[in-house]
Amino acid sequence: MKLKIITHERIVFEGDVDEMVVQTTSGQIGILKDHIPLTTTLDIGVTKTRTGTTERFFATMGGVFQFKDNVATILTDVCEDGRDIDVTRANAAKNRAEARLADGAAKADTQRAQAALARSLARLKAALNK
Repeated sequence: MKLKIITHERIVFEGDVDEMVVQTTSGQIGILKDHIPLTTTLDIGVTKTRTGTTERFFATMGGVFQFKDNVATILTDVCEDGRDIDVTRANAAKNRAEARLADGAAKADTQRAQAALARSLARLKAALNK
């Protein structure tokens, strides 16, 4: 089946895959060839693909997932290939977000810190293939 991951700036991935797992707002969904048509919203998380014995991981920051006629499309604002993620930078972002949450700042700051933490954890998970 075909997969295309698109951001506003570029096509992050376009190619054939045998299997994929996406993080939706309702939980993870696995997709194989001939899956029923589906459109759903994505949560911050990791999209995993498998082609033969090769797995790839993408940190996806929300968006929309559509599957129809063995073509999967992910439209998202931000997506990073796990192979391109700077683990040191992602760890630093995680530590900053955790420190802001521990500080007990204003509610708006808490929500931003929680979102920043979720993004950094997705990046780390994609980069470390876990």
